[in-house]
Amino acid sequence: MPNTESLDGLLRRVRACTICAAHLPLGPRPVLQAGTSAGILIAGQAPGRKVHVSGIPFDDASGERLRNWLGLTREQFYNPALVAILPMGFCYPGKGPSGDAPPRPECAPAWRAQLLTRLPTITFTVVLGQYALAWHMPNAPRSVTEAVRDWRSHWPHAIALPHPSPRNNGWLKRHPWFEAELLPLIRARIAAVLASKE
Repeated sequence: MPNTESLDGLLRRVRACTICAAHLPLGPRPVLQAGTSAGILIAGQAPGRKVHVSGIPFDDASGERLRNWLGLTREQFYNPALVAILPMGFCYPGKGPSGDAPPRPECAPAWRAQLLTRLPTITFTVVLGQYALAWHMPNAPRSVTEAVRDWRSHWPHAIALPHPSPRNNGWLKRHPWFEAELLPLIRARIAAVLASKE
């Protein structure tokens, strides 16, 4: 498709996508959010089962924690004019050996670059998990923990975070500096991006 396609037109095509259908235990249901004026990009992994059912990104305990980490209300978080939410895989990939399976590998090459070129006002990217890290911060340490510690390397344009899943409660206990030192800086950065949109 030519680059003249609007974001809305591209989103319609993405939401109708079936390229991974044969590999998706619950069938395709792409879940994403984007608007041309968004200043914040949340690059996650893939929707979980609950999000597959609701069709609303981060409509689960992980989302509640993420909104708290970022200092965003539900209204702000779900406003596509402010926040774009593009997981590395748009559909629920099914269960894996520990937690959900990885995002389907077909998704990002098919859609990601096309979507990102239509988000010209992104000024801060929140990178969640190793698959998003590999795409958005290819030169960052491969370990999510090391990438989080190395936050100054991409600041103020991007930040790597541990996944906000309750499965990571142990990580948060082992790294108290994350909530004590880093989250206040992230909330201030998010607030500055939002203020620039007003």
